[in-house]
Amino acid sequence: MKAFVIGEQDGVQALRETTRPDPEPAFGQVILAPRLVSLNNRDLQIIRGSYGAKKPADRIPVSEGVGEIVAVGEGVSGFAPGDRVIAPHFVNWTSGDFGYHAFGHDLGVTHDGWLAERVAVPAAALVRVPAGLSDRQVAALPSAALTAWNAVVEVGRVKAGDVVLTLGTGGVSTFALQIAKANGARVATTSSSDEKLARARELGADITINYRTHADWAAELMKATNNAGADIIVETGGPATLSQSLAAAAVNGRIVIIGVTAGQSGEGLPNYGTIIGKNLTLRGIAEGSREMLARLLRAVEANNIEPVVAKTFAFAEAADAYAHLASADHVGKVMIQF
Repeated sequence: MKAFVIGEQDGVQALRETTRPDPEPAFGQVILAPRLVSLNNRDLQIIRGSYGAKKPADRIPVSEGVGEIVAVGEGVSGFAPGDRVIAPHFVNWTSGDFGYHAFGHDLGVTHDGWLAERVAVPAAALVRVPAGLSDRQVAALPSAALTAWNAVVEVGRVKAGDVVLTLGTGGVSTFALQIAKANGARVATTSSSDEKLARARELGADITINYRTHADWAAELMKATNNAGADIIVETGGPATLSQSLAAAAVNGRIVIIGVTAGQSGEGLPNYGTIIGKNLTLRGIAEGSREMLARLLRAVEANNIEPVVAKTFAFAEAADAYAHLASADHVGKVMIQF
């Protein structure tokens, strides 16, 4: 089979194409033929060597996609060749609360991921895709959308009329916008690009703030909400934006901490007391379980949610797809078609 590996992890140029023997299914596993896969920010961190310790140079990357079962191992029931399926990248986290066991089998990190013509996945992690949903609708659900779902629905407990703040217009933030709107919430979005904010408004964003024009974007958010603030904040920026997220939060708000796309902060939190004064909940999350993914899939089907796809590349153009994601000129997802 053809595959890509992460090489020396010194930048996007490290990605290289190779050939491998087709994998055979172990007990409880299936072999999938990926049809469409989706890139995430962590794929960039991995190829740059900044996602924890460096991985083996022959690791096949990419955490999410949709594929068709081509072989079934012993001990597998309920799935058959020809089934179209998705799976969370923490394949050991099937249900219940998060635990460290989730990190034991992480597609694209501890085990080979989706950027190959064949990938082995435990059958227990799979969710069958309804016939009425396209590959495009489901390829980015298992990581980006599942993280957004966990933040907005599972942890954020969104309800109609809530204000949900999303930072930026990447994959997680865009899905958070769509999920929040499907639940009747108002959505505020930040970006450094007026063009991206216009796209966010097309998707339903009620409040848009350019953080280059308004460096104190938290103050702008408070103005736009009559000083009420955001009930749920999908905090994808990290330490560099957390202080403003605290300032932008409503009383009893939930700040769900996901990523570090804005980099590190040069100082501690000057408004630390705000956490107590507003009775805030700060919660870190790591994607979500198979059980959550099944609920998300039902919501996508019921609401006919269409993902925002910036660009789709051919499998042979995988390096170009990585470079496009790294440029940060996109809104939504970058995908690779097999």
